[in-house]
Parts: sequence; C-alpha cells; structure tokens
Amino acid sequence: MSSPEAPPRIWPLLGAEAMRALDRHTIETLGVPGEVLMESAGRAAAECVLELDARDVLVVCGSGNNGGDGFVVARHLHQLGVRVRTALLGQPGRLRGDAAANHARALAFGVAVEGERWRASRADTIVDAVFGTGLARDVDETAAASLRRINAAREHGTRVVALDVPSGICSDTGQVRGVAVHAEFTVTFGLPKLGLALEPGRTHAGSVRVARIGIADQAPGAAASAELWTAAAAGAHLPARPTDGHKGSFGHALLVAGSEGKTGAAALAAAGAARVGAGLVTLGCPAGVNEILEVKCTESMTVALPDTAERSLAAGAQERIIELAAERSAVGIGPGIGRGAETAKLVRSVVPLIDAPLALDADALHAFAGNLDALRTGGVERVLTPHPGEAAALLETTPHQVNCDRPLAARRLAERSGAVVLLKGAASLVASPEGRLLVNATGGPALGSGGTGDVLLGMVAGLLAQGLAPFEAAALAAHWHGFAADRLSERLGPAGLLASDVANMLPESGHLLRCRAAAPPPGARLAVSFPEP
Repeated sequence: MSSPEAPPRIWPLLGAEAMRALDRHTIETLGVPGEVLMESAGRAAAECVLELDARDVLVVCGSGNNGGDGFVVARHLHQLGVRVRTALLGQPGRLRGDAAANHARALAFGVAVEGERWRASRADTIVDAVFGTGLARDVDETAAASLRRINAAREHGTRVVALDVPSGICSDTGQVRGVAVHAEFTVTFGLPKLGLALEPGRTHAGSVRVARIGIADQAPGAAASAELWTAAAAGAHLPARPTDGHKGSFGHALLVAGSEGKTGAAALAAAGAARVGAGLVTLGCPAGVNEILEVKCTESMTVALPDTAERSLAAGAQERIIELAAERSAVGIGPGIGRGAETAKLVRSVVPLIDAPLALDADALHAFAGNLDALRTGGVERVLTPHPGEAAALLETTPHQVNCDRPLAARRLAERSGAVVLLKGAASLVASPEGRLLVNATGGPALGSGGTGDVLLGMVAGLLAQGLAPFEAAALAAHWHGFAADRLSERLGPAGLLASDVANMLPESGHLLRCRAAAPPPGARLAVSFPEP
C-alpha cells in the first residue's frame, strides 16, 4: 500500500468489517488513541468545508463516532469564525467515549447544540454526521426524518457534505438502507469504502475525497473487499508498443460474430479489437452476410462460415471455427450471432474445444443460460462480459437480484464458470474465480447506446491477443472503454454518443492513459480526490 506522500494508483476499497479492523489495529496495536483519530478526521473534514467558502453551517450529528467527528468539525469551524451550529439526534446521555468528549468540548467552546427538531433555516451548508460505515440495518423513522430534511434542504440549494459515507448508504454494497442522504461532497476517512464506488452509493456520495488521518492501511483481518484503478493504473497496464514492433507482434484476434440484421454488432466488435492495438483481426461470420461485412470492415479480414437458411451460424461451422482459433492469439464469440437453437448448440459445442484465450458476450452467453457450470470445461483462459440480464439468466435469478448485490453476483459467476467475469452496468465489476474484485469508475449514461457492449467485447479479445492476462484484459478494457466515453461526453454532452464514436476515440484516450501513467505522482496531501489521486 502506498503512503500518503504518494496516493495509491490502485485504490483498495474496504467494507465495514475491514475498516473496523484497521481502526482497532491502529488504536490497540499501534497505540494511536481513538481521540486523536477523531480529531484528525474532524479537522480534515472542516478543511474541506472551508474550501466551499461556507458561511453558515449546520452539522447534524448521530450518537455514534460519526457524530463525534461532526462535533470536531463544528468546533474547528467555530474557532475559525464560521457561523456554525449542531443538531444531535438522540439524547446526550447516549453518547459514549470520544463522541461524548467532543460533544462536551463543542459546548465548552460555545457551539450551539440543537435537538432532533432542527431546522435548516439560513444554513448554506449541512454536514451529515449521522451514521458512519457501521450501519447494518435500515434507518429508523426518527433518523429517516432528519435524512429527508437534509435532502429537502439540498433541493433548495443547500450544499451537503457527508462524513465517511452518506448516512443511510451501506458501505459494503452501496445500497440504500431505507432512506439515504444525497450529498454533494463526501469526505471519507483512512481509505475509500466499497459502497462509495457502487451504485447507488456512488451517486449519493457526489465528489469524494479521502482524508488520510493516520489510520493504518494494513492489519490482520482487514483485507480489501475490492480494488479500483485510477487512470494512471490503467495506463500502466496498456500493452507495450516496442519501436521494432509490427502487425505480427501485436497479436491476431478472431471474432465470431454477426447474423442477418446484426452485422453492425460484428463490425463494432472488430473495430474494438483493432482500436486497442491488435495487429490483425479476422472476423468469422455467416456466409450469407460475409459480403456485407467485407464492405463494413475495411481493416479486418473476413471468413465466410457455414450458415443456416436464416443466415446465422450453422452447426457445420464448428470445424472451421476450431481451425481458425488454433491459428489466432485470442478469440471473441457472441456479438450479433443470434439466439437460434442451432447457433446456440454450435456455441455450446465449440467453446470447450477452443484452446486460445476466449471472450464470450451477448448471444454466446445466452447459449449457456441455466447451464453455467458447462463453461468450466477446458482449461483455457476465459472472460465473460454479461450485462445484468445475461448475468441473471446464467445464475437463474432476476436482474433486480443481480443489481441488489453486484459484487456477490459477479463473484458467483466467476466461481461457478471458472472464468473472469466483467459484469457490465453502472460501476462495472471485474471478478476472478479466486475472489479478486475490481470496481470500474469510468463510463456513465453516454454508454447507454446500442453497440457499445460489442465494442467492449472486441476490446477484451484484442487485449487478450496482445498477451494480457484475463483479469487485466477485462479491467483495462472496462476502464479504457468508459474513459473514452467520458472524454467524448465532455466534448459532446451525455446523449447521442454512438458506439462507433467510442471505438474511434480509443487511440486518443489510450494515449491519454499512457500520459497519466508516465506523470509523476502528486505530492503529499492529507485529503486526496477519489478515484483520481
């Protein structure tokens, strides 16, 4: 783990239990008093509030340690001449330890403390210090009323700063526990929490800063739940491009894709593979659409495969696909192949026979719906790229259940299939069969356009062809794909982006990622932006 002087390029994402373990280790083993940590947390948060030029601040405090942090914030702001008052949810007698001490200090310094019937009135900024990372139940109605009032104040223009996590958000899953604060800014302490990177927690948190307050980064029993790559980390994983390289040096990707009415999916996948730097791309497609794809895909080679009367892949294509795969560096199967019974049977028969690294998407995944364990056959490296609907079909559940706990769904898919899984959606996830999990921070609603998933599948296949391991290929493809869309959204806005626009943006955005990787790390700061350092 990097020190505060060099903010991590790969952020560890912690759940509630791991964060508690770090706190205990810091206090009990390393000898840093909890009171010192609370003082540091409150001071760091106060500095962030001051950066907003706040003039009138209301700090809404719960009865736990998050509330204690809030009293420290209020005391520091009061000493610096900011008009500030606090509201305590619950009776002062319920406060314990460091929280009780800082409540008393706030009173001694002259900070006004109101009760549960607080009013936002003239406050231009509200600090949410109600619940921290340990919330393990739905919010009770008394606290919920305060959280709703905080949200109502924000709707009328009051800025909201949350401490650690927005109150009501589960720090493990990002899910709302009944009701949750919508913050404009969140100051999280020590290391970022997993729920801040997952939806809807990511949206509720707003802009996040990590305050490095002296909590240890490592401790027994405090393994990170997941990781998140910054742009610099993604750039460091880009395949090398040696000066003496040529098209034979950068891999040959085979894509098996397309059918009548879905040649665009095949073309977009081929573009994705080529745009991430694969030296050669071959597109295997039904013979009946080959002439169309020869026109669409100027830079890719095409191979006409046996097809059905409906111009989709026929069972007789198996032998030719195996031959082609044996001569290529990596294979991608699925975009636009359709869900006909014969094509699905072909996919189920051919996948176990391919020895090259393999990426599966869309209709190829549908062929294994209800039979996920069949994907474990063979020992080759595989990447699956389902959206929530495809993931639900593979797990025999519903998209809603998948999205209720996306980390759990991704890990189950990876464990049962024996493959790396790239679960698409807001905050895409990459999971390995061994339990490694990555949350992707790039991309957004601009990617809600037909064909962007086909580009992504091509990117994964193209990166596998260049020698990247499955987890790194999936993680880099997800970050790069979203990063390209983000750059385009800055120029063009969030709507109307085409999948081909994303594919065409990949070289430029890849260059920007390389530049981020080559840039020196930022200097020492106590509070750093998340996800970018």
